[in-house]
This record gives sequence, C-alpha cells and structure tokens, in this order.
Amino acid sequence: MTRALEKVLRRERVVVFGALAALIILAWSYLIWLSWIMSSAMSDSMPGMAEMQMPQMLRPWTAAEFSTVFAMWSVMMVGMMTPSIAPAILTYVRVSRHPVTRQAPLAPIGWFVGGYLLAWLGFALIASAAQAALLEADLITPMLRSSSELFGGIVFILAGGYQLTMLKDTCLSLCQSPVSFINDQGGFKPSAIAALKLGLRHGFYCVGCCWAMMVILFAVGVMELIWIAVISIWALLEKIFPVRGTMTQVSGVTLVVVGILLLARTGL
Repeated sequence: MTRALEKVLRRERVVVFGALAALIILAWSYLIWLSWIMSSAMSDSMPGMAEMQMPQMLRPWTAAEFSTVFAMWSVMMVGMMTPSIAPAILTYVRVSRHPVTRQAPLAPIGWFVGGYLLAWLGFALIASAAQAALLEADLITPMLRSSSELFGGIVFILAGGYQLTMLKDTCLSLCQSPVSFINDQGGFKPSAIAALKLGLRHGFYCVGCCWAMMVILFAVGVMELIWIAVISIWALLEKIFPVRGTMTQVSGVTLVVVGILLLARTGL
C-alpha cells in the first residue's frame, strides 16, 4: 500500500491536476447553490422574503455579514482564477523535479498555490469592502447589480480603459510566461516559505492583470453565473493566447464602447 501511494504521489502532474479540478468543482458548486438561493429569495412564490432577508444577507453592515460576503467573494475568486493559474502550476511542477524535492514533491507546489490564492483573498477583502460602500451609496441594488446606467457605464469605461494600459500589459506578460517568471524570481526553491512567496508574487501580478474585469461584476451582477463564467474564461484566454495584447485590446475597446453606449442612454 505504501509503495502504491508513493508511486501515485510521484506523478505530480496527475495529482495536481486532480486537486485543481476538485477545487474548481467545489467552488462552482457553492456559487451555483448561492445563486439559486438568491434567485429563490426573489421569486414570486416568496414575495416578502426578498425584502426581509436580502438586506441581511447582502448588506455587510455587521462583522458577521461582512464575513459572509468575504467568504462569497473568496470562493468566487478561487472558482474564477484557479483555471488561469493551472498552466503556471503545471510548469512549477515540471521545474520542481530535481533530487532535492523528490522526498516531498507536492509540498512546495501546495505552498505555491496557497500563496497565489492568498493574493486573490486580499482582492476578495477589498471587493467586499467595495460592495459595502456601493450598497450604502445605493449605486448597486440588493441583488448586487448596478442601480443605474450611469454607474454601469462608468464601470465599463474604467475597466475597458485599464485593459489598454501598459500596467495591464506588463502584468499579463508575467502571467503568460510562467517559466520566465520563475527564473526571473530566482528559480525554484524547495522551501515552503520560498514557494509561498513566489506564489504570492505571481498572484499579485495576476490581480494586477485581472482586477478590472472583476469590477465589471458590480455593473452586471456579482452573482450572475453567466458573467462569472465569461470573465473566468476570458482571463484564461488572455494568458494562453499566443499573441499578447490582442485579447486585451479587443476587450478594452469593447468595454469602452459599451460604457459609452450606456452613458448615452442616460442623456449625458
């Protein structure tokens, strides 16, 4: 039994791929369940439930409510961004294959993934605070979508404009080339702290690359599963598309145009 387990663990890529797939499935299962709960609360069959429960569920005025919203954003970020980090993780697995790490092949990889997700948990914290502020200012509804075309248009223009900046291009270049990133950061190191720092650093660049796309959710609906899926797929395509900048230019121009159309409908 021990030898069989060791043989499986040596197949790092298989084990890591399976773990990532399980993480994504669990995160999306939670998001689908939460979306169903919110839809049920707003259905005609429960006319008074929305008014009574949605402010309590979604307005993070207390520490407990804020924690609930933070958990929602955290799981959402795990579900949306884990597919994007898969190429970098599999590259990390390949780079880590040397005699020093053969005794514990998966440990540094786990710390690397943990550091990456920690960066996105930081973004989830900021997004939760932003949600609280936007709700208080009545810029988004209790169902977590834009309350006006003016606000929605501004969000789209800001997100699209960032897609066309040099900062976006720089962050994307580091996300697209995981081998170069690892080498530029000093190469693979077997220690847990080094792997955690490397994953955290990579996560920060990924946040810098994708945060504007996440902000669009405040305009179209934070719990709109179709939009969550579209943004998640687009973030992955940006990282794997061979010609850097093409995807970001298309998305940037498109978002700005949509934002301008929304503003035009307000009569400004």
